[in-house]
Amino acid sequence: MRIQGTIIDDTFAEAFRMWAARLVVTAIDAAWLETAVRTVTGYATSVIGCDAEAALERMIPASETPDGRPGAALLFFAFNADKLAKALPNRVGQCLMTCPTTAVYDGLPDVKVTEDSARISVGAKIRFFGDGHQKSKAIAGRRYWRVPVMDGEFVVEESVGAVKAIAGGNFLVCGPDQATTLAATRRAVDAIAPLPDVITPFPGGIVRSGSKVGSRYKAMFASTNDEYCPTLRSRGKTKLHDGVGCVYEIVLNGLSKEAIVRAMAVGIRAACGPGTVAISAGNYGGKLGKFHFKLHEVLAEGGA
Repeated sequence: MRIQGTIIDDTFAEAFRMWAARLVVTAIDAAWLETAVRTVTGYATSVIGCDAEAALERMIPASETPDGRPGAALLFFAFNADKLAKALPNRVGQCLMTCPTTAVYDGLPDVKVTEDSARISVGAKIRFFGDGHQKSKAIAGRRYWRVPVMDGEFVVEESVGAVKAIAGGNFLVCGPDQATTLAATRRAVDAIAPLPDVITPFPGGIVRSGSKVGSRYKAMFASTNDEYCPTLRSRGKTKLHDGVGCVYEIVLNGLSKEAIVRAMAVGIRAACGPGTVAISAGNYGGKLGKFHFKLHEVLAEGGA
């Protein structure tokens, strides 16, 4: 398969089960909202070394937020609900309660406790910072905590919904050099950005250090994806097409299979064109996760 002259490898991206929560964060203006988003989603690229994978899902106009202020929807992913239950209060307390003017609301308010979903305490834990001066109020079946802080009150919802989700959807953009390949990959990230229910959690949505499962060093359970490293082409087995001197990866986490398929299809088509040699994907022979996104099928199913 080729799109605009770019080869689409007949391979698949391998993804795995994770749990996800959505926070809606508001602030007094766009500048403080951007600061809050950047801070709370920092150091959240991969659960290989982070407590969660997180990124901006979309910006929310003031007309659609609970308090009528500029807002942002953020998605957070972890291996299970227990790990989310540890990461979210830590991040909200350290990064959002400390940030001037912010408030935090549940982005999945209809989620109930089932086998596939949970409620995670956030405000219920952070309220203790109020040292007995905190107050709560229930509105339309949702409970909020008002924690006194030095610029007024930090409003935070008592709990947030968490659901089973999917992480690790991906595709590789293979080009002749850094500048050309980076431009193509940025086109893909920009095309994915407006889509709902999906995030690209790595820096700027792009990964330079794609990994494989395992390592020759016992302490490492992931290591560089040497088959896609251009500088290692002459040292052994490679999956690089002729003319490829640079590879960037886009990793996608989504609330559903459909969200990832749609985002992959849109992103792949945006990355194709003159200068992009090939599009491939990272997988581990089916050993890592049960979700296999075959590139040729994704492009058909995604409607792109």
